[in-house]
This record gives sequence, C-alpha cells and structure tokens, in this order.
Amino acid sequence: MPSTLTRIPYYGEPSPLEAPYIYRSQAKSGTCSFYAYATVYVIKKNKRVTLAIKAVQQKNTLVAIITYLLALIEPLNLRIERLYLDREFFCVPVIRWLQALDIPFEMPAIIRGKYGGTKQLIRGRRSYKTNYTLNSDQYGSVTFPVWIVCTYKNGKRRAHGREFFVYAVYKVKLSLHSIHDDYRLRFGIESSYRMKNQCRIKTTIKNPIIRLLFVALAFLIINIWIYLVWHYVSLLKRSYRQVFSHLFTLKQMLEFLRQAVDRNYGVACEVCLPSG
Repeated sequence: MPSTLTRIPYYGEPSPLEAPYIYRSQAKSGTCSFYAYATVYVIKKNKRVTLAIKAVQQKNTLVAIITYLLALIEPLNLRIERLYLDREFFCVPVIRWLQALDIPFEMPAIIRGKYGGTKQLIRGRRSYKTNYTLNSDQYGSVTFPVWIVCTYKNGKRRAHGREFFVYAVYKVKLSLHSIHDDYRLRFGIESSYRMKNQCRIKTTIKNPIIRLLFVALAFLIINIWIYLVWHYVSLLKRSYRQVFSHLFTLKQMLEFLRQAVDRNYGVACEVCLPSG
C-alpha cells in the first residue's frame, strides 16, 4: 500500500481562503507554491486503486497526514502487508509513529552526511542489513533496521559501476535481494498521478474545496476505468487473469464520457450577439 504526495503548481497571490492550502516545496514548473494532495493507493491481486485523498495544508505534519489517511481506510478492514512510503517521509516522527502502530513499512533513506549520517552506510561490494539511529534536534532519535542494496549498472543509461540503495525497513517479510524490486511496485502510484492529470478538470477557481473535488473525481474516474477493464475487458485463465487494457484505454473512456455529456447537455456551436 503506497502513500505519497502529489503537487499541482500554483501561481499568483493566494486569497485568504487559499492561503492555508498553499504548500511550499522545492521549485518545480517555475514555482515553489503548490496545491498538495496526499493519497493512499492499494495494490491487491494486481489491481491498483486509490482509496483515499487528503488536501494537505502547510501546517499539517507528515504524521498527521498518515494518521488521517489510515483512519479513512480503517472501515475497509484491510490488512496492511507493507506500507510503501517515498523518501519525503524519511524522518524521526514518521518512523517512530509507524513503529508504535506496528505497521510494516519500507521507504528509501535520504542519503546525507559527508563522513557520517546515512552516507556512511554506502560501503563495500555486497548488500547487507544493519541498524541505524536517525537523530533530530527537534524530535530526538529513533533506531530502525536499514537494508543496503548494492547493484551494478551494467551499461544501463550508458553507466557502469556500483549503485547503492538504502531502505528503512520494518517487519517486512522479504529477502534482502528482493527489497529493491519490491519497492519498485510503489512507482505505480506515479502512473496514477499521470493518469490523474489526464482526467482532472483544469480550473482557475480559487476555492480549495472545489479544487479537491476535481482531483478526487479524477481518481474516481481512474478507479472506475480499472474496474471496467478488469471485469469486462479481460479473460480469466487457469491461474491468472489476462487484461486487454489496450482495447479500452483511459483516453477512450474519457472520450465516451465527453460524448455522453455533449449528448445530454448539448454543445454550443454558435454565439448570438444581442441586436441593437
């Protein structure tokens, strides 16, 4: 179950209604201001759907965001086998909180430090496991297992040599050599964000509630498309289901929806100016 943030660039001066929802982050697309949304995305039997969304305010802590999202999906009685988090959540409060909740998780560590810090973990020629203590002047410290994976580029993107990946891991029942490939499952959530941008209603409305509605509708449309493809554009074989998503793409579904809206509400083909 991956959890992460998606950001939509914001330009201009926010109104008093907007200001609490403008999230400041690293510059992207010519701005440091964004509307930010946190989502929970579940992977179950090769089906991938977004279950919950939250509009993030600048004052929200990462722990508060995770707690809110987990509370939203609690009525579903899902058993979280492991929680995938992106590196933005690599901090003392989040790791301590997830350990207190006893939720298995994996997330990449932020590599920092010239001689100490997580940088010191990158050494040797083999993958290995160890424990690491993350310190914070504000929040104290927390100790947790880290898995260091050593891979070889082998000419990928014309690069050679060793490459290291450091993961914070808690109660995940996987082997050391499979953790890197397993975490790559999380990147499906990035695909959901790209699809969200295809479905999202573009607007200049200043109301953050309306903006949240438009983003939530985009994820809902994607979920419906996944359901339709899984149940009606697939074949159940002996041990697996073969899905023919290329026969009914998200773009085609959006075109069907547009045609239905045009048919029910009409299309303005001309503009008549008042006489006189």
